[in-house]
Amino acid sequence: MTQVGFVGVGRMGANMARRLHDKGYRITAVEDHNPQVAKVLARELACEAASMPARVAELSEVIITVVSNDTAMREIYAPDEPTSLLVHAKRRLFINCATITPDVHLEIEQAVERQGGISLEACMASSITQARQGTLYLMCGGKREVFERAKPLLEALGSTLRYIGKAGEAAKVKALVNMVMNCNTVALAEGLGLGEALGLDLTMLREVFSQTGAASRVLETDGEDMQMRAHECYFSAAHAAKDSGIALTLSKSVGLTLPLARATFDQYERLVSAGKGELDKSGIAELTFKSRMA
Repeated sequence: MTQVGFVGVGRMGANMARRLHDKGYRITAVEDHNPQVAKVLARELACEAASMPARVAELSEVIITVVSNDTAMREIYAPDEPTSLLVHAKRRLFINCATITPDVHLEIEQAVERQGGISLEACMASSITQARQGTLYLMCGGKREVFERAKPLLEALGSTLRYIGKAGEAAKVKALVNMVMNCNTVALAEGLGLGEALGLDLTMLREVFSQTGAASRVLETDGEDMQMRAHECYFSAAHAAKDSGIALTLSKSVGLTLPLARATFDQYERLVSAGKGELDKSGIAELTFKSRMA
């Protein structure tokens, strides 16, 4: 069975590793910027808690990365660094799942290929529960033949696989998915916040929303959480801000102005600046309910 290593084993990465372990894949090593997190998971999966990304690549045939941003991605793939994944890139398959700038995915693909490896982006439009259950929605970018090689493993992680196109293309789609999702989330928070201020029953209001043009996937996942102030993190406000920022950068590159996306980004930046970036994205309601404003 294929030997798989993970770099980045936070909420998503850890559950993906557990899923592959359950499906019979041998997890060889895990590494995280928080060493204690890696040690706990390594004990659970009977694998090595690697001290650096290079060690994960050394022990594995396939390396899955789930890191937080462009800076973290460039760090684990840093050229000429003894800790880098590139040290042992030859004949390895790298699957990169982070939501990062499209150009960075292209940059990583080229760096890996120069060292004799292959790379694929597999952007996820799902959350922690789906990672554990193997029902992720995966949007993939890179060379078609690399996608086909990775497909059996990806099918163990996801219920839907979409090949989008060359490196960076899936990341563009993912940025737009999250941009629209974040706009929907902020709009829902404003609707419920105004409803509370008007003295409306919010349970009734959510039901009406669900049966009319106000219905949305975000209403299903976040509406009750906003009402009850239950902001356990599945997708953080900090990540929402980052991803909306990526979409705005893309819009600027093609000369488009997106006022709603900009307003959404600004709201999430406010939440992060208030020290609440680790709340779930539903925590944006803390800025729109009059009774909760400081």
